[in-house]
Amino acid sequence: MTKRTAKLRALLKDGGPGIVPGATDCFTAKLIEQAGFPAVYVTGGGAANAFLGEPDIGLVTLNELAGQVERIADAVSVPVIADCDTGFGGIANVKRAVRMYERVGAAGFHIEDQVFPKRCGHFEGKSVVPVEEMLFRLQAALDARTDPDFLIIARTDARAVLGFEEAIKRANAALGAGADMAFVEAPQTMEEITTVPRLVKGP
Repeated sequence: MTKRTAKLRALLKDGGPGIVPGATDCFTAKLIEQAGFPAVYVTGGGAANAFLGEPDIGLVTLNELAGQVERIADAVSVPVIADCDTGFGGIANVKRAVRMYERVGAAGFHIEDQVFPKRCGHFEGKSVVPVEEMLFRLQAALDARTDPDFLIIARTDARAVLGFEEAIKRANAALGAGADMAFVEAPQTMEEITTVPRLVKGP
């Protein structure tokens, strides 16, 4: 596990892992690895679709998603980046999620600033927590980490709710608070996609 967290860190230092396809199951993860991609992403939305036949509206539990992360991490040798939704509850839940994801073999995860229960990042009707609560969640995750190489990615869904400028502000606030990487969810134009890396002050 620790070797894969270090490998993901090294990819980040070398300019990033590049394209990281999402997997909903072990077979897909193996295909991603065999195709030569440097990492696998375990998607919470995909888990909801595959496990429950339901949309991504916060129905998948921490135990369910962590179990799938563990199975996929056992199936491949490349680093696995996992979706951690909102941390599955309050600050104590976030800390528990970090410890569980480390134990099951994830090399890192992203945690988002939506209210709990969340909605798929591409759905209408999302809501985000105040930036202070976003940073509390992030700090809880950072404090709970035991492997210093475990990658903590702060995701903001603020683009659709509060606008592009606020999403960039939140990404930079998260990096300033210690996040290893920022994830601006669902830009709405190609111009926004190309602008994000210029405005976000970090990976």
